[in-house]
Amino acid sequence: MKPNPVVWFEIYVQDLSRARNFYEQVFQCRLEPLVSPEGEASGFEMLAFPGDMTATGAGGALVKMEGAPTGPGGCLVYFACDDCAVEQARAEQAGGQVFKPKFSIGQYGFAALVMDSEGNMVGLHSLK
Repeated sequence: MKPNPVVWFEIYVQDLSRARNFYEQVFQCRLEPLVSPEGEASGFEMLAFPGDMTATGAGGALVKMEGAPTGPGGCLVYFACDDCAVEQARAEQAGGQVFKPKFSIGQYGFAALVMDSEGNMVGLHSLK
């Protein structure tokens, strides 16, 4: 397996507009619609996080798809931050909840766990 093997992630949501507002507020970015290769009849909608296919790291999207459950118990995605306490505070302001406030992970920096507006848990990671 190559290093950094994750190349894509999807966060399933029930309310795409509400989830978009949450992630755009927390990470101060703009999510862009992705058109399904199968067209509008595909049964799902996607909003992509900013990405660069030539850079390292994983691209990903919010996905609204019938039958795809949301909430704890699925994959846990960690987002890189300069200081995860900043995004942790924004998560609360954007309608989410702090599940575990910023904590040390030793030589690997710091992390925080927050619940988004859809009940999904996401991780925040920073070196300071």
